[in-house]
Amino acid sequence: MFSIFTCPKPFRGHFGEIQRNAIRSWTLLYPTPEILLIGSEQGTREVALEFGVRQIPFVKRNASGTPLVNSIFEEAEKAAAKEVMCYLNADILLLSDFMRAVKQVRSELPRSLMVGRRWNLEVSGALEFEEGWEQALRKQVAQQGKLVPHFFIDYFIFPKGVWGEIPPFAIGRPAWDNWIIYRACQMGLPVVDLTPAVKVIHQNHEYSHHPQGWTGAMRGEESRRNIALAGEVAHAYSLLDAQYVLMPRGLKQKFPPYYVPFYLYRRLVALSTSQPALKPLVHFIRRIGVRFFSNP
Repeated sequence: MFSIFTCPKPFRGHFGEIQRNAIRSWTLLYPTPEILLIGSEQGTREVALEFGVRQIPFVKRNASGTPLVNSIFEEAEKAAAKEVMCYLNADILLLSDFMRAVKQVRSELPRSLMVGRRWNLEVSGALEFEEGWEQALRKQVAQQGKLVPHFFIDYFIFPKGVWGEIPPFAIGRPAWDNWIIYRACQMGLPVVDLTPAVKVIHQNHEYSHHPQGWTGAMRGEESRRNIALAGEVAHAYSLLDAQYVLMPRGLKQKFPPYYVPFYLYRRLVALSTSQPALKPLVHFIRRIGVRFFSNP
């Protein structure tokens, strides 16, 4: 149906376990997607061989050694056999509802960007993918999982070759995921929020892969550069910008009154680019919006 691609971190410790969990869950999807592991971090080749998936070892990096989003997407699209691409962060577990959702949206909007929110879950180690594993995991998410705000996006399904030139964002840092939604909206590519129809699960982890931990990864120099490349807050789009939402009973288009206040917010953001005095107000409204729209 489509090609999944990701850029794993080194397969060691807790990160190694949760990445193996994620890739294993992708191999159990039906129909089985093509799976591409981009990069040559420790253990990537061995995991690719173990799970019978493809490794694409070459990827461009910035001066800090972090893989670049534009290179990841370019290498994946060159190697992929399918015309539909699915980028996933390497710690994301997928369940059977994912394939059904993608198939349903493509039947109505074959040329679109599909995105969604994730459920955070504590996963301590290797999962046992025995009979009934999916039902058990769904129960655990219902009891312990936490749905993240609309500004955090961990997966994208899109037609191959749609983006054109992507800025050299550092992977694993803020803003590039929001830029992807901004880009789709600017191109007139319909954006579909899959959240109500699928359970996409993020396995929680620490940030020991960065020398300064979470602060370094999320607020360091690479993060500041990503935000600048993305176009600051004016291009910080989110799932609230999606024009469609996939409900359990089908695809729905968003209409006012929900959309009116968010449209006004977007106008204020655009105005703030020429009138910097409005930026504190924009940031304040954005913080309030994150809290207000964070509930399911």
